[in-house]
Amino acid sequence: MTEREDHAVDRGFIRIGEAPEDWRQMLAKGCWTLLYMLYMATVVGDLTEGHHTVPATVLGWAGLTVFVVVYLFMVLGRRPRGRLSRRQLTTLAGLYVLAVVLALALGSVWLVLLVYVAISAGVMLPMKWALRVIPFVAVSEVVVGLVDGADTTRQLTLVLPTLLGGAAMMGIVQMGRTMRELREARATVAHLAANEERLRLARDLHDLLGHSLSLITLKSELAGRMLPDKPEQAAQQVADIERVSRQALVDVREAVSGFRRPTLDSEIAGARTALAAAGVAAAVDGAIGHADLPPEEEGALAWALREAVTNVVRHSGASRCEVTLGEQGDELCLTVTDNGHGPARPHGNGLTGLAERLALAGGRLETGRGPRGGFRLRACVPLARRPAPEPAEALP
Repeated sequence: MTEREDHAVDRGFIRIGEAPEDWRQMLAKGCWTLLYMLYMATVVGDLTEGHHTVPATVLGWAGLTVFVVVYLFMVLGRRPRGRLSRRQLTTLAGLYVLAVVLALALGSVWLVLLVYVAISAGVMLPMKWALRVIPFVAVSEVVVGLVDGADTTRQLTLVLPTLLGGAAMMGIVQMGRTMRELREARATVAHLAANEERLRLARDLHDLLGHSLSLITLKSELAGRMLPDKPEQAAQQVADIERVSRQALVDVREAVSGFRRPTLDSEIAGARTALAAAGVAAAVDGAIGHADLPPEEEGALAWALREAVTNVVRHSGASRCEVTLGEQGDELCLTVTDNGHGPARPHGNGLTGLAERLALAGGRLETGRGPRGGFRLRACVPLARRPAPEPAEALP
């Protein structure tokens, strides 16, 4: 996967332990980080309520500032991939030592800093290391609390958040890693599917065109040798070349479309589903199939219906769509009308390609504003008439 594809996969995804790439990720990470900062209220209250001497208060503010800066740097910074970074491991150890020193110097209230140490360990360390470090931090919290003379209730209210906070961050990091791997796997599957489709098309074109092109080459050489002495036989060879080339063109079109020519039955069903999903009321009138309609003309009308419904769903803003299919003279016409915004710009690539496809089938495309506003698309193809059966001669 290229760097651009990798960035596209992760765009908009908040990766825990990864440096934010834009202001949106920075804002999102800042919001969930601030939720954990609420525990700092007890420490700030301990400094502002005058429980300590002036030097101790100054040292407390300085230590708290350093702790918060280092904590935010570790949580919002980039987590090492695949191996432990000695610098980050040293920073985490320093954060732990600072929290223990402040708790021993200023009282058991400061044990709350070890909760943030456990959270940092859950973010920064691989799982096998975090499973050891987080319980160690919790045990340290109990030991320091006993030294400070903290009661059992205070210790429980801090040990549980330490274990749960560290475990929660481990789970979030693992979930983010799994989602990243799933997205990369999905992109890889799509890339492999595209490669497989290209290989299938290459195989099909080789199988379809190899014989036809060889035959065309052979007959061209025969026609060249027959001229000018045998013009009638040369003309026959040229006619065979035209027939083979037309058949090769049909084979190529079917190969490119995946050996599937859409039918009106399937496209009508798909149109109902698409319009219902978009909240557009569908009114379908007229025959779905037609006995006198050759497959190529039916495929052209099916493509027209698909393109028209796609435009209604994506661009029209309509609440109702009418689909009619009926004969007009020697033509069979499909009309799709909506009550949306109407045409606002020239034809795009979709309608241009549709007009070309209809022209290949001997049909035509008409577009414009509907009789009651909105947009109307009409696709017409010639209708082949079956010859009427000749009446049987009366027996004498």
